[in-house]
Amino acid sequence: MTTLPVDPVRPQVVHLKSCHPLDDHYGLGCLGAAAGAIAIHNAAAAWNRALLDNAARPSGALVYDPGDGSTLTPDQFERLRAEMEGFAGSGNAGRPLLLEGGLKWQAMSLTPAELDFIAAKSAAAREIALAFGVPPMLLGLPGDNTYANYREANRALWRQAILPLAGAILSGLAQGLAGWFEGASLSVDINRVTALAEERQMLWAMAASADFLDPAEKRQMVGLS
Repeated sequence: MTTLPVDPVRPQVVHLKSCHPLDDHYGLGCLGAAAGAIAIHNAAAAWNRALLDNAARPSGALVYDPGDGSTLTPDQFERLRAEMEGFAGSGNAGRPLLLEGGLKWQAMSLTPAELDFIAAKSAAAREIALAFGVPPMLLGLPGDNTYANYREANRALWRQAILPLAGAILSGLAQGLAGWFEGASLSVDINRVTALAEERQMLWAMAASADFLDPAEKRQMVGLS
């Protein structure tokens, strides 16, 4: 543990936090808000990987029905189990199975409830994206048609997520540097953000057509000194 001295004028640590209704000291990060959805998404990915490793379906069952009510001996059972292990895995998908001695193969398929992991994974990914302020359309998830197109979604990402987060970080850093640099100010140069170029063009055209403004007011309107 490292103890840092408290210096209100020149702090050594800048603590940036988001609102937390139950802990106003440490706050709540985006990962904490999306922790449940992240766990669901990882579990769905592990489930999908397990299905692919087993030829993307449950392996089924070998049914022994000799007709006289007899059962397999322990040696026969162990031999069949050793043979079946050679048919498991995605690398053995489609490999023909040879049966003997009254054995028949009963295939098993996935139920709709078991196939629901796909919807659960998409819903979890959508919740994770929303926790970070990312429009789900940018993730390529089906059914997310909230925005007219990707350009509008990208613009919303910058306006609703990236720029507010960058503003909070830069304002916190400027506050921490104020003790060393009086009047320090940090901001994002929006003119260099290509996703917002269309908005800047509209603003510049609006300022250029405003005949009732003098050049100094027009410069201030577009964010120039």
